[in-house]
Amino acid sequence: MLRLRCKTKNGSHIMQGLTHQSSVQELKSKVEELTGIPCDVQKIMVGYPPSSLDIRNGNAHLRDYHIKSGDTLIVEEEKNKMKTQTTNSAVTKGPYLESLPVLARRVVPADNSCLFTSVSYVVEGGVYDPACAPEMRGLITQIVSSNPMAYSEAVLGKTNEEYCTWIRRDDTWGGAIEVSILSKFHQCEICVVDTQTVRVDRFGEDAGYHKRVLLIYDGIHYDPLQKETPGSDAPPQTIFSTKDDIILAQALELADEARRKRQFTDLNRFALRCLVCQTGLVGQKEAREHAKETGHANFGEV
Repeated sequence: MLRLRCKTKNGSHIMQGLTHQSSVQELKSKVEELTGIPCDVQKIMVGYPPSSLDIRNGNAHLRDYHIKSGDTLIVEEEKNKMKTQTTNSAVTKGPYLESLPVLARRVVPADNSCLFTSVSYVVEGGVYDPACAPEMRGLITQIVSSNPMAYSEAVLGKTNEEYCTWIRRDDTWGGAIEVSILSKFHQCEICVVDTQTVRVDRFGEDAGYHKRVLLIYDGIHYDPLQKETPGSDAPPQTIFSTKDDIILAQALELADEARRKRQFTDLNRFALRCLVCQTGLVGQKEAREHAKETGHANFGEV
């Protein structure tokens, strides 16, 4: 017997009564019974990162899939299928797709402050403030300087004082340290989805926060993620529940699509130029070594 958990954005259900001899159609019927999602518009994902099952052949057996007892199946309604509802008196007008919200990237400027702009955008509920970076850099400086024990040279990679001077500059980039600090300050989980590795790093995961926001990262640039409804004037949604695993699966799908399109920068191979002395460099390692030898810390991608 297979004991599976069926998880949707509205909750989860224990799925029993299936075996490896059961057909895909039996699985789909059981999902419809538990979730109300019709068989013909179901999308079923399993594993981590979640990958979609090919459920087009209803006669196939579950033994042909990598499903084992105890697995969690993530189920959602297909967004690329039109749902037509016909009654005796009327037919629903317009494609069903237009009424479904989708997770999408909201592009922000690549101006060395994309992390701060992106975090501000998502925690403020989709409000874009291009002038927010100096304030956020100042906030991080206050937090770090007020707690030199927690933010020591071992953590920061430089002395507390040097870090505070460095992060205030508008030509420096934020990263994991700054995301962690901002997660604590805003009391929310910040999930960063990486397009090169197709993984999600969850800052504040174990802190018991109820809110979650999402960023996508391509190796050098951060953008915020938001749920929006195509063709609608409704404001985007940028804040989600930490219990919503469906949104994480959707974010990983976006990252995987970007990876397939090579929309990422390999930090070990991308070409840089020191904007102070014009030295050509390759990769993050050479940039770090150059900065250590010269004190130069202003780099641009070639």
